Amino acid sequence: MTNNEKRKTPDANVDPVTLQGGVASISPSTFYYGSQGQGQQPPLPPNRPAVAALGSSTTGHYTIQTSEKSPFREPELVPDDSDQLPALDDYQADQDRRPFEYTTPPRETWEPADEGPWPSHSEQYYGSTSSNPFAQTDRWIASGPAPSWGAYDNSWAAGSARRSVPIDGRNETEEMRWWDVQVRGVYARPGHGILPPVLADRLHNPEHTLFSISVQPPDLKPTLPPTPTHSQPAHQAPLYAPSPLNYYPAAEEVRTAVPHPSAYYCRKHNGWVLLVWKSSSVNPPLSRSFNGTLPDHSHRRMTNSCIGDGEQPLGPANVTHHFHAYERAVDARRLTHPFNASEWENEERSKLRNRRVTLRGDDPTPAATVLEQVPADDTRMDTEQEESEGELLDLYVCCQCSFYVIASDVIPGVIPVKLLEDLVKNKMENPPLDRNGELAALITLETILTIIENRVWKGETRQLPVSRKTFQTKLGWNTTLARIFESLGFETRQLVGPVPDVALSPPDIDPTTPAGKLARSKLLRGWVELSAWVADYSKRFAPALRTHVNPHKLWVKIDSAREEYQHAIGAHPDQIARGQLPQILNDYDKIDDAVTNLGLTKTTYSPDLLAFAYFAQARCNPAHTIEYFTSFYTVCQMVTTMTDEPSQTLQSFVFDERERGRFTREDFREAPTVLGFGFHGTLGVEYDDDVPDEFVENAWREAVRRAWREGGDGQHLTMANDAFRRMAEMRGSEALWKKWEQAKDGGMTPERAYSTLEVPAEIDDGMLITIFSMRVEDQPNQVDKMREAISVIAEMRDSERLRKFLETGSDPGETVPTARQDWPRGLNQLGNTCYLNSLLQYFYTIKDLRDAIAPLLNSSGKTMDEEKLTDDDLKRHRVGGRLVTRKEILRSKKFVSELAELFWHLEHADIASVTPTIELAKLALVTSKDEEDDIEQTATDSSNDTDATLVEDAPPRVGPVTGSPVGSPGASSSSVLGKRSRDKEIGSRMSIDSFTDKDNYVIISKSPDAGPSGLGGGSGGDGGATQDVEMKEGEAPAQSGAKPPLPPRKTTESVMMFGRQHDVSECMDNCVFQIETALLKFDGLDESEDGKSSVVKRLFYGTSRQRLVAPTSESARTLSTHETENVFSILPVSVSDEGYDLYDGLNSYFHSTAQLDSDTVSMEITLVDLPPVLQIQLQRVQWDRETGQSWKSQAFVKFGETICMDRFLDSANPDKRARSKTILSELTKCRDRIHLLTTGQHAPFTSALSNTHDVLKNLHETMHLPELDSQLLSDLIAERDYLQDELELLRASAASMKQELEDIWKEEHEAVYELTSVFIHRGSTPQWGHYFFYSRHLPENPDSWFKYNDSEVGVVPKDEVLADTTGSTANPYMLVFVRKGSDMISTVKRFDPMSLEDA
Repeated sequence: MTNNEKRKTPDANVDPVTLQGGVASISPSTFYYGSQGQGQQPPLPPNRPAVAALGSSTTGHYTIQTSEKSPFREPELVPDDSDQLPALDDYQADQDRRPFEYTTPPRETWEPADEGPWPSHSEQYYGSTSSNPFAQTDRWIASGPAPSWGAYDNSWAAGSARRSVPIDGRNETEEMRWWDVQVRGVYARPGHGILPPVLADRLHNPEHTLFSISVQPPDLKPTLPPTPTHSQPAHQAPLYAPSPLNYYPAAEEVRTAVPHPSAYYCRKHNGWVLLVWKSSSVNPPLSRSFNGTLPDHSHRRMTNSCIGDGEQPLGPANVTHHFHAYERAVDARRLTHPFNASEWENEERSKLRNRRVTLRGDDPTPAATVLEQVPADDTRMDTEQEESEGELLDLYVCCQCSFYVIASDVIPGVIPVKLLEDLVKNKMENPPLDRNGELAALITLETILTIIENRVWKGETRQLPVSRKTFQTKLGWNTTLARIFESLGFETRQLVGPVPDVALSPPDIDPTTPAGKLARSKLLRGWVELSAWVADYSKRFAPALRTHVNPHKLWVKIDSAREEYQHAIGAHPDQIARGQLPQILNDYDKIDDAVTNLGLTKTTYSPDLLAFAYFAQARCNPAHTIEYFTSFYTVCQMVTTMTDEPSQTLQSFVFDERERGRFTREDFREAPTVLGFGFHGTLGVEYDDDVPDEFVENAWREAVRRAWREGGDGQHLTMANDAFRRMAEMRGSEALWKKWEQAKDGGMTPERAYSTLEVPAEIDDGMLITIFSMRVEDQPNQVDKMREAISVIAEMRDSERLRKFLETGSDPGETVPTARQDWPRGLNQLGNTCYLNSLLQYFYTIKDLRDAIAPLLNSSGKTMDEEKLTDDDLKRHRVGGRLVTRKEILRSKKFVSELAELFWHLEHADIASVTPTIELAKLALVTSKDEEDDIEQTATDSSNDTDATLVEDAPPRVGPVTGSPVGSPGASSSSVLGKRSRDKEIGSRMSIDSFTDKDNYVIISKSPDAGPSGLGGGSGGDGGATQDVEMKEGEAPAQSGAKPPLPPRKTTESVMMFGRQHDVSECMDNCVFQIETALLKFDGLDESEDGKSSVVKRLFYGTSRQRLVAPTSESARTLSTHETENVFSILPVSVSDEGYDLYDGLNSYFHSTAQLDSDTVSMEITLVDLPPVLQIQLQRVQWDRETGQSWKSQAFVKFGETICMDRFLDSANPDKRARSKTILSELTKCRDRIHLLTTGQHAPFTSALSNTHDVLKNLHETMHLPELDSQLLSDLIAERDYLQDELELLRASAASMKQELEDIWKEEHEAVYELTSVFIHRGSTPQWGHYFFYSRHLPENPDSWFKYNDSEVGVVPKDEVLADTTGSTANPYMLVFVRKGSDMISTVKRFDPMSLEDA
């Protein structure tokens, strides 16, 4: 007989059955009993071994075997209050326990016989083969163990010798080109997946037990209450008698108190979970709102199931299922047995929704009004969706077969679980004298069940006073009990009488009225749930309840469903063994992320299952192949290195995958370093996604050439090729990958190349081409091999001549890299000098500056003695607000002479790029003060300095210098990426009028103790600024302490290469200082002090007026205004994180506040005189006071081709300025609030609130925190929504005020400037990176831009220059504008040979 037949044929001597609808309901406790009624050991379930692996997907089991008898008592299995699993190795069942049977079909397939929409009682719990509607086309998963792991020995690719595991659906082309978007688009894989053990944990909390519930209609008869006597007081009589017409629930109504045939009860939630699983050739009923894509159905329907005996006749194609999750994908109303929430459930949800949108009523701001409206719209949308769709359930689909699983979230029960837990806890902690706490709690729960049964089946409608002795003895009375009865539909009423009392009024459950029908279904549901709770409670505390004399009869039976759904989905221990992971790794946290990423659990690990999980993930989500191989390799490495017996299977898998070109994330991080990227690399450039493919290819070719030159065993060549391939794949670059593929197929080395062509390595290019042509004529069948050989030689030599020959087939002769005559020339690097190259190219584009420097070519030979400068001559001239020394003048003339020579080469050179001299670079990068410090910190050159200059060369002053121009190194000690600090400036000076220098900035020193850079001392700062290019290896740290002074020594190039290195701003200060010093005139013709006689000051310097408004008395009723005028050459703009434009940054500079003593004063700056060349610095380096570290802001600052400075002029319209100031004040407050909510340690707060809600919710589900309730969780979500709406309102208000501000000045166009130059810093940190430079092609083609990237110069569209750099590390850090209409910029100045012919 089959198992189904056995279940349908009751034994003659079974316990009495309860007839319901003509079908016998057999008690599970007597199912396997013999004819004599003696207990016999039940048979094992089908195909189950006698001893099976124990544990679930989250627990493990292992046995310590020993031949010696332990002196200690053997451990015993004792019940506790946690969920219990049925034992797998002992099937001696109790009389009240039914052994688990695998052949029980999921209840989603139960079909009614003739009893309405629900199945009959016997079919519901023991199955019926005839009623399965999917018997022909859809087959439920049969029971049976999974095939043995040893049986899996087939290979995934025909003819492959690799070790493999059964897995279907792989494609070699797709796996090898996982990085190719087009290839991935052809196959449209479903994405990340999980294995059955993980699914089992996802279906419901693995710490909880789900129970299948069977309900039997109670055999209860109504009992009429005694009629009150005449002597009974009136106030004690019932308010109304039992209902004359009782509608007792029918068997069908009782069974449908369970929410759904496929609903499972969870005691720890006091709720339900819908679980439906099946194999079907038809896709599940998807919701209308689902817009995802399921795995290929045509492939899935070919296999019924990946597990089970007979499921795959030709052998197992897959080790197990591979599921893919689709949240809220299935409409519960469209299931075979539709799930519809009851009316009372919908009412509860509506109340919860209304409570969620309730806002604080004490906030009269407009934000609160908006906040009240938004949730209302959301609520209406949710309601409309609920009307069109039912409950949305999660779907898990196996991508390789027709099996899928549908699961719901927890469907809350009638009584909140926290109330039940509080009730039980209170009774356990405060039991009566005659019983223990466990029994007291049970009696209380049973009493509540009795009250419900009396109302439903006995028609009891009388009120129940809570003060009666019996009630108080069994129940007591408190707020928790009141809320429990309230949730069941009972009402508390005040009884009127001599002694006031409270009574429970039963709900009206008349099914003929809508309200009664609603209360009836709710009360029945609550009765089922409470009965299930009591049944589980009685089992968990059975030893403590032995003294219970008269237990309440339960009409609800519970059976653990864990093994049922585990076996159905393929997660049962009989199908996937547990405990194979070495014990040392079970507690090793570093393995957790790797295992989770593969869709596996640690307890279900096995070498084959790990390999299957990896291959399945790579198959279904090829774009993340490297992440999956990294996880796979991590687990394999840990198992291999941390255990005594490394797994040969895993080592084979790793070796095979490495052979296929797989690499880890760590391998990829090392790849750029192999090709020379990084601060210490040969390229000196940081690698990121913005680096062009051509640059990567050139870096690879250079690395290959280096490997060829070094020779050796070829390891460096292999590393370079592997690194290039990895970078090509991670970038998804088809072009780079093809380059690698062409190179790897040949395997030609320079030695083989020379041997192939039979030539010596010393042969020149011309002779090599000649011999190559001869060899090809003699051996035409070897032409491909010979071309490859000469190609390798061309790359090794970096020979443009050989490359041209290979391209054209003819010898081009001696070639020089050509460049267009009308294009600017690039500058070759001398090391990490990309920032110097950008600056020199910028200087060359400024026509007046270029013309002023050109005549000084070869002028450095003129000595100081020839000029016969006296001390009075030196005292008459100041640069940067200070006197200069003879040595500085001589040094400056050398610098300008070298610069003039470079400008000559930029004008006349035919090659594409020229190389600055080492002397020029040294003079530009190293200040005279740096040279002095390099010799001796306190040394002074007395032979060149007068008494006056000795005073001026004293240690740097802390305060700013009046009139100090930024062009002088002493006046701007800022990093160009740095941030200024007005607080230090103002606080350091006693006199308001002396606070003049607006352009001094905070210097971020490498040393934590370094302070701001000195001002006015020497020809540079103190060298303590944060460098965009870090110090090189071997750099000697600064010495301190009282050591004997070193004798003077000659300064060499080592100062530049190993000394202090500066960024563009400091380099610019030093260069401009030397240009201005070299152009000084000592002939008595330059006596003006207005600063405009110098070409440097005429070009770059303007005048600003600063106003400080401070209180004059303690009452602060009167204010005093202090004004002063300063010179400037750079306007700083602080870069924010919240999408500002250039005007916003300038507004924050011209309108701000400052601290004066203990007062906050208003500071306003206006422009009195604007320079022809306007330089605006974007301060990207920010200082984190908490971490003590500097960081680079990557925020995008919007700017355009023009800027109007009218609003900042001192002569601007006063009314417009006043209006602007008012708007700007409100705009600043608004943006400060946005900044507070979106940035900082705990911001953004909306995300923080969401994360807090999720964490608390998970903690509550697992730990049942008593102080945590649903109200707190709702408040967190409400607060998040409140802040989100406030942010939207603030952003809208900020945009409106910003537009209003722009409208005020839209007609003002007197001071218009045009953008001409943009400096770019590419790098994620301010410590190092790469610099390049854009220059507008003026005056010939203003819509075209040149990009100067060291030696490479090319034309780019203006869209690239003005592009939004959000998400990129390449950002502008300095913008240069020139006054519109001025003829200041001549980007391209090239020598025209035709001009000589015309002359």
